[in-house]
Amino acid sequence: MIIAGLEVGVFAENCYVVGCETTLQGVVIDPGDEVARILKTIAELKLKIKYILLTHAHLDHVKEVSAMQKALAIPVLMHRADQFLLDNLPAQVAAFGLTTSGIPRVDKYIEEGDAIEFGRYHFEVLHTPGHSPGGVTFAEKGVAFVGDVLFAGSIGRTDLPGGDYETLIRSIQSKLFPLGDDTQVYPGHGPQTTIGREKQTNPFLI
Repeated sequence: MIIAGLEVGVFAENCYVVGCETTLQGVVIDPGDEVARILKTIAELKLKIKYILLTHAHLDHVKEVSAMQKALAIPVLMHRADQFLLDNLPAQVAAFGLTTSGIPRVDKYIEEGDAIEFGRYHFEVLHTPGHSPGGVTFAEKGVAFVGDVLFAGSIGRTDLPGGDYETLIRSIQSKLFPLGDDTQVYPGHGPQTTIGREKQTNPFLI
């Protein structure tokens, strides 16, 4: 699997370009900002992007998704429960004195158990709410793109609209822990980690 991570925007959000090394089909996860830089990475990897995947709809993950959608002319996939956050994007960015390319169109709502195929890979969609109601994780054997559910040494904040601490912990324990200790975790902010490392050392989980 080809995985290129880019830290983008003023919130240092992790966007991931993921591809199949055999077919060069790919997806882009949470292209929240710096669209030109993300497009350059896609071109350098010679990938044909099939979908834009959103782990959730907080502004740092979606601010420039509309521009990416226009540039690539491909579907945007997101969980329906975060549509209210997407609809509120102009207010989200205004609160920080920022601008946005617009509210992206969601072409398909994804749910727990859906499979997203690209090349010889497929992501299983895990509904992992708590940071936001529609938070999802995209999991393949050995890898998980978790958005802001879990970080190296921390967890997602739960004081934003629709957040809930108990729900978040339950999502981590019931959806992420069963993926296995060796699973590589690619979070929405900060460095990569593993499920096993977080089970052993994350102060919110031990």
